[in-house]
Amino acid sequence: MDISKKRWFQTGIALFCSVAIGFSTLPAFADGDVESLEDQTSALENELADINQDILSLNDEITTAEMQIEILEGEIGRTSDALTEAVEDEEQQYEDMKTRIKYMYENGSASLLEMLFSAENMADFLNKADFIEHLSEYDREALEELKSVHQEIEDQKTALEEQQASLQTLQADLQTKKTELQAKADETSTNLAEVQAELEKARQEEARAAEETSGSVTSGGSINASADDITLMAALLDCEAIHNYEAMLAVATVIMNRVESPRFPNTIRGVIYAKGQFEPTWTGRLDAALRRGPTSLARQAATDAVNGKRLAAVANCYFFLYAPYTDRTGVNIGNNLFFERW
Repeated sequence: MDISKKRWFQTGIALFCSVAIGFSTLPAFADGDVESLEDQTSALENELADINQDILSLNDEITTAEMQIEILEGEIGRTSDALTEAVEDEEQQYEDMKTRIKYMYENGSASLLEMLFSAENMADFLNKADFIEHLSEYDREALEELKSVHQEIEDQKTALEEQQASLQTLQADLQTKKTELQAKADETSTNLAEVQAELEKARQEEARAAEETSGSVTSGGSINASADDITLMAALLDCEAIHNYEAMLAVATVIMNRVESPRFPNTIRGVIYAKGQFEPTWTGRLDAALRRGPTSLARQAATDAVNGKRLAAVANCYFFLYAPYTDRTGVNIGNNLFFERW
């Protein structure tokens, strides 16, 4: 139990330290652009997830402490019963010894001599003499043994009660930490909601600004696309276009033109992963962008393209290359050269 108690205290201290460190490193949020707000949102989400995990861990610790306290209560009860029984045995032994001494005192030497002279032979005589000699010694030893058992049980009960008190203290400490963590979780949830509201507002403003500064937009066909398809296209836009709405919508227009053409696969995934078409698919850049998650601007451009928006300047284009390293003719948007035929 000593080892278990020590482990509980060490665990409690470690949790307290980790929580204290976590509180000191919470990000301060302020007004900023979409990427900054996305970073703040991610940080707060991670912080909230860590706090909730700590709360779950504390719940497990509290449950275990409660179980051990209940077990110790049973053991203390068992020990108390044993102690009562030992006291009763000790008292009975003492009473028996007093009765024998009283009998021997009242009957005096005559009774002892009568017992000795009743011996049938020398061997019996010696046995009876030995019995008389050791009778008092036996009583003393039996009484001392009972006292020793009594003390041992008392010591065991005291140790169990100390361990129970330690566990109850630990339980109270863990409950206090849980309350503090829950308060911090509530505060973090409030901060997260505020940042998310700011982020949504910033995204809307960014999308409006992008449309105002972009080239002429035309309407094309919309398709039913899954969230995964939009995420995939947005990740490719982050790889193939500069961080500019017009440049991203131009690449998205090419992808949608291919989806709608019988010369290419008729799905976004099929077009993007067609053999030898988009360099990020075979160099690993697309996988890395997917792991990071697309930017909000790329996701907006991809969503708009799926819903029917096309950049008019490249409405008939199916290909593009990096403009500085090609002598083809075409439309240069964001340093990509777009053209109709290969």
